[in-house]
Amino acid sequence: MASVDFVDVRKSFGAHAVIKGVNVHIDDGEFVILVGPSGCGKSTLLRMLAGLEHISGGEIRIGERAVNDVPPKDRDIAMVFQNYALYPHMSVADNMAFSLTLKGASKSEIETKVKPAAEILGLSHLLDRYPRQLSGGQRQRVAMGRAIVRDPQVFLFDEPLSNLDAKLRVSMRTEIKNLHQRLTTTTVYVTHDQIEAMTMADKIVVMQDGRIEQIGAPLELYDRPNNLFVAGFIGSPAMNMLHGRLDPADGQRFVTGDGIVLPLAPGHRGTPGTDLVYGARPEAIHLGGPIPMEVIVIEPTGFESQVLGRIGASNVTCVFRERLSVKPGERIDVSIDPAAVHLFDAGTGVRL
Repeated sequence: MASVDFVDVRKSFGAHAVIKGVNVHIDDGEFVILVGPSGCGKSTLLRMLAGLEHISGGEIRIGERAVNDVPPKDRDIAMVFQNYALYPHMSVADNMAFSLTLKGASKSEIETKVKPAAEILGLSHLLDRYPRQLSGGQRQRVAMGRAIVRDPQVFLFDEPLSNLDAKLRVSMRTEIKNLHQRLTTTTVYVTHDQIEAMTMADKIVVMQDGRIEQIGAPLELYDRPNNLFVAGFIGSPAMNMLHGRLDPADGQRFVTGDGIVLPLAPGHRGTPGTDLVYGARPEAIHLGGPIPMEVIVIEPTGFESQVLGRIGASNVTCVFRERLSVKPGERIDVSIDPAAVHLFDAGTGVRL
């Protein structure tokens, strides 16, 4: 196992810069997820760590060794791809053992590595089958098993669950997290799904347009997003954003552009008269209170009800634990927990 460092890493394709000075430290044994929208550069960063893309500038280190010019096969990493990349003419056992076979490992050595990996992943009864005979989840476990038998310093995962159905993605998230807890191998995982990031990572790196927006533990990013991008990207349903200014009379209340007054906690750092964004997560809005809201859509999920409503001219999403008997078009009264409110500068997007 080893730590990983990206030091002012840059990547350009011709005149187009796709990675713009990334600095990240990943501790030995840490599970780190690179997350962001499509095209933000997260997969390119992973491919540079794997040696599949050349670096235009900066340095990548695995442990104490700079690997900029080290061939992929000599970096002591193992990568699990989105499309599994299994050999269709090989059995499960032969697919898992492929890297060992290339190295000329003996039959007994291969067996001592493949069998434990198969047991960990629940593949022992499938070793004689071929990829075409497996489900998507089983194929993904075979790809993971092939990585495990290499016993690398670092595991790399490139959107490994995107081809699976929703129910299988949930179970595979648990399997991958459990695998990391058992092996404690440094893991770098790429996804565009912030739910995967929140539920699996020790640390999340949020990226946009080739830059890092914020690095932190999942709940740290959820509770204290640095800016509007992170606030809107982390959390499902997304944070509600309402535009307005502080009440110039006392500066202790937020007034939206259409005159709706919203509460604030004491000690906020907003400046009266400046354009601000008022952020409230769906679960911070509660039934009962001084704020009228028109119901647009109700989505009961059993345990809770997700409601799309309108406060003034702004649409907001609420998550209520109560079961509602109202209909679209009707009005309900709500309140917002002022302690859970986030204020952002409307111009820069920075959290105040």
